[in-house]
Amino acid sequence: MFATPAQFTEIQKGQMDAAIALSQTWFDAAERLMELNLAAAKATLEESVERTQALLSVRDVQELLALSGGMTQPTLEKAVSYSRKAYSIANGAGTEVSRIVDAQIAETNKKVAQLIDFAAKNSPAGSETGVSMLKSAVAAANTAYDTFARASRQAVAMAESNVSAATSAALKSASAANDTVKVSAKRKAA
Repeated sequence: MFATPAQFTEIQKGQMDAAIALSQTWFDAAERLMELNLAAAKATLEESVERTQALLSVRDVQELLALSGGMTQPTLEKAVSYSRKAYSIANGAGTEVSRIVDAQIAETNKKVAQLIDFAAKNSPAGSETGVSMLKSAVAAANTAYDTFARASRQAVAMAESNVSAATSAALKSASAANDTVKVSAKRKAA
């Protein structure tokens, strides 16, 4: 099948290198997500203490309404910020995985093409049709993969656009609601 055992070893080494790179990518992403979650948990605890202290110092209803109305917008903004950071980590890991997989597929395709050429040169007379069919099958598989990869990238881009638009609309809505609460609290205070 292979001209030399070294070719087989070279293919295995390439696959092992790709597996190691994929593992490292996932561990790095998991580590960054863990750091993000720990930072978010710490910030949430600190904010809870501050809010509890602020609520305990409230003297009247208007102050309570103003305080509770002022908490909604920052909380939503922090949640959106957290989501964006988590998405960025996941997206970065996905991009790196795609890069590694694409490189491995390209390298494998090169090796398969070399193998087919080797087989074509060393095949008996009359086997040209079989070699041609094999080349066509490999080309069709590569075309299908390229089409799938392109469609996946377009779907991800569309999803990113939709999430960005929805996030922006949610922030605007929360800001408007927060402004309404503030105006209502001022009216009641007056």
